[in-house]
Amino acid sequence: MSDYTDKTANEPADMALAEAIASGEDKIVDQINELLGALPQSLAEAYSTAIRVRRAEKRARVMLAASVAAREA
Repeated sequence: MSDYTDKTANEPADMALAEAIASGEDKIVDQINELLGALPQSLAEAYSTAIRVRRAEKRARVMLAASVAAREA
């Protein structure tokens, strides 16, 4: 994908995840995905990928922090 497509998808992904956390409503992420679904497929796929990557990173960080805490205990 192009840098433009990645940037265009990454910014709303960051904003949607931040709003989901702030509001406690995870559905905003899906609503943005539906909105982007009407646009070129590459943009919708880049957004979905950005969301998955960020969520996986968060889970990995939590798991690593728990492992460090358990080892240090």
